[in-house]
Amino acid sequence: MKIRFTPVAAAMSLATGLLLSGAAHADNIRIALAGPFTGSVTQYGDMVKQGVDTAIEQINAAGGVLGKQLELVTVDDACEPKQGPVAANRIVNDKIHYVVGHVCSGATIAATDIYNNEGVLMVTPSATAPAVTDGKGYDMILRTIGRDDQQGPAAAKFILEQIKPTKVAVLHDKQSYGQGIAASVRSELQKAGTEVALFEGINAGDSDYSAVITKLKSTGVDFVYFGGYHPEMGLLLRQAAEQGVKVHFMGPEGVGNPDINAIAGKAVEGMLLTLPADFSQDPDNQAIVQAFKDKKRDPSGAFQLSAYAATFAIAEGIKGAGADDPIKVADYLHANSVKTPIGQISWNKQGDLNDFKFDVFSWHADGTKTVYGK
Repeated sequence: MKIRFTPVAAAMSLATGLLLSGAAHADNIRIALAGPFTGSVTQYGDMVKQGVDTAIEQINAAGGVLGKQLELVTVDDACEPKQGPVAANRIVNDKIHYVVGHVCSGATIAATDIYNNEGVLMVTPSATAPAVTDGKGYDMILRTIGRDDQQGPAAAKFILEQIKPTKVAVLHDKQSYGQGIAASVRSELQKAGTEVALFEGINAGDSDYSAVITKLKSTGVDFVYFGGYHPEMGLLLRQAAEQGVKVHFMGPEGVGNPDINAIAGKAVEGMLLTLPADFSQDPDNQAIVQAFKDKKRDPSGAFQLSAYAATFAIAEGIKGAGADDPIKVADYLHANSVKTPIGQISWNKQGDLNDFKFDVFSWHADGTKTVYGK
């Protein structure tokens, strides 16, 4: 099912002014946004914030939730696992009952126990590692994005059916997100009988990956999959091109950041990546897309609309529960589906979406992306 979102322009202007003023009101419902607002991947925090801001503006413009306005509080975790608990404890101590985030899987995994134990509802729009939810028995942790064990098989299926390589290298950044999805891709390729000649980790934040690129050349691979984020992928692409390695590279949604173009230069052209389907192209989402554009925000990035959906789901959960009570809201969301810009979404017992679609895109040197083959 689809829903058409219609912003209330006049009221939105007033709501935006309230949000930007930074004034806290005791009768507001506060939602924390936890993610990287410092560090090397601040762009992902910005993507999520664009979605949350747009959702809150529209919800407040339409009258808020249970007669109250939503108020956003941003909390920085720098995408660092060790900062996840610090951010979570700050949110709990500030008596905030709802969280959109965390953004990065490592920081999310480190924070979830705190939220679940303290009765805080957390909805992540971007943390894809299975370990966020697997075997945890959480009641208070949900996602509005698919998992790496959905994304990895989608990437592997594409590689096997479209690229048909004979020998593959699978690299990762040794972190929860990157290593997890890389392992998933490797497993699927090996099941299909494709040789994975190299499975190796690199150190995130390094500036020279010539050693692993030399290994790519010596093993004679004809395709490279990298699990990780855009700073490392950009360097791998550029340095591989400088050393004359002419193979296709592919990565997960974490490499889909416009800043990769400045790092990789022309070598980024044709990079393949899995991303959530581009919900901004759905005709029924054009009103919300326009709301993004009116604020000079990009609705087509990896996480903007999943962040909108996370915020909207929390608001709908409060309405459905009839109370500003995070435990009742979590119970409501587990038992019901919600219409959002990413579709009609519902959750299984452990808080994962029952269905989510990843598409394969080609990335271009001008910073645009197109669905592969179109």
